[in-house]
Amino acid sequence: MSKKEKELPSYPEGFSQPERYTFKSEKGLNEQIVRDISARKGEPEWMLAYRLQALRYFEERPMPTWGPDLGALDPNDIYYYIKPVEKQRSSWDDVPKDIKETFDRLGVPEAERAHLAGLGAQYESEMVYHNLQKEWEEQGVVFLDCDTGLKKYPELFKKYFSTVVPANDNKFAALNSAVWSGGSFVYIPKGVHVTAPLQTYFRINAEQMGQFERTLIIADEGSFVHYVEGCTAPSYTSSSLHSAVVEIVALPGARVRYSTIQNWSRNVYNLVTKRAFAYKDSCVEWIDGNLGSGVTMKYPAVVLKEPGARADILSVAMASSEGQVQDAGAKAIHLASHTTSCIISKSISSNGGQSSYRGVVSVAPGAKHCKSSVQCDALLLDASSRSDTYPTMKIYDASADMQHEATVSKVSDEQLFYLMSRGISESDARTLIVNGFIEPFVKELPMEYAVEMNRLIAMEMEGSIG
Repeated sequence: MSKKEKELPSYPEGFSQPERYTFKSEKGLNEQIVRDISARKGEPEWMLAYRLQALRYFEERPMPTWGPDLGALDPNDIYYYIKPVEKQRSSWDDVPKDIKETFDRLGVPEAERAHLAGLGAQYESEMVYHNLQKEWEEQGVVFLDCDTGLKKYPELFKKYFSTVVPANDNKFAALNSAVWSGGSFVYIPKGVHVTAPLQTYFRINAEQMGQFERTLIIADEGSFVHYVEGCTAPSYTSSSLHSAVVEIVALPGARVRYSTIQNWSRNVYNLVTKRAFAYKDSCVEWIDGNLGSGVTMKYPAVVLKEPGARADILSVAMASSEGQVQDAGAKAIHLASHTTSCIISKSISSNGGQSSYRGVVSVAPGAKHCKSSVQCDALLLDASSRSDTYPTMKIYDASADMQHEATVSKVSDEQLFYLMSRGISESDARTLIVNGFIEPFVKELPMEYAVEMNRLIAMEMEGSIG
């Protein structure tokens, strides 16, 4: 990503506040910084040992070269830990004024009042606000930041932490494991259906900031939860890094839906690892929207571990400016018989942007009668943009039923003529066509998030004429 900012002028979330912190680490990464993070959090010895081992994994692994160019990302030019406040709050009135003003402008408190069962708000490296409605707390639902989850539920936390995404999984999972801070810890008891979404909103404010939240969701047998994630950052000319890890455990009969609308500013590298384990007759759904960032590498995965497990992955990626790369996709790993996966990926490229689908479907030897369907659709809005597809299928059992379909299309003159003949401007006509293209994604979002998604698409489409 070029040091020159390529931010679209219509990015209203690109504002910043003066830096507020009670502690800020030195720039760069070393063992002392990792030890300091752990000490400031008062963590047990096993977590410090885990962090230090992860740091060694990170240092030993080279930068990945199989995807987007990461050559301009300098890990030593990042601040790895900024603590904005001394204490997390459960009332917005107690959050410092400038931080509350940030979330007010983003509409976060309003969304909580109207639509959510619980909300967490992370600012820099720590959660500054967290709250769960009393009715769900009384049913045994646990919704905390991950740091508090480690302290209050140490046995449950340790049982599942890093079991889905181990520290040595990849270079950036190792980085997260070394310096993780914040994120969500969710436990849904047996049979409990949380009927309103839980949401966490992640906000980077400081320049050259690294945000490394860790999210762990455990859905016990027969339960249901919908977790929604939102994120934004100011527009700077220097790079920031977002490198999260999400682990989901869907126990027998559980259903977990994880929805993301990623809208980072163009100076952010978004390099994340998201994976779920699905047990007998469970279902994991990833609803993944990627509009922002300069470079995104994100491939939500579901490992289908027991019969009857299902994965539904629906993703949209939009690369709408020169130099922007959306390298997104999905993975479905069938380890057990009679498992099912469905992957639908849609990408839009305009103004010289580049979008890619990169996915894997794997069926293990002896996994009988597995079914998988993959559909990749790309929409190019001009001749200077690019779309690529990198599908991988590893099928080791002949009884599998596999389907794969890929299409690339352009906005046709006939479509534009028809809409413009009805009095619609060219820019609005293009936006209508794009909205129709991503309709399968938007209809899976709660109404208030669907409205927000359409607003973001309209903003991204500004300047896409030609």
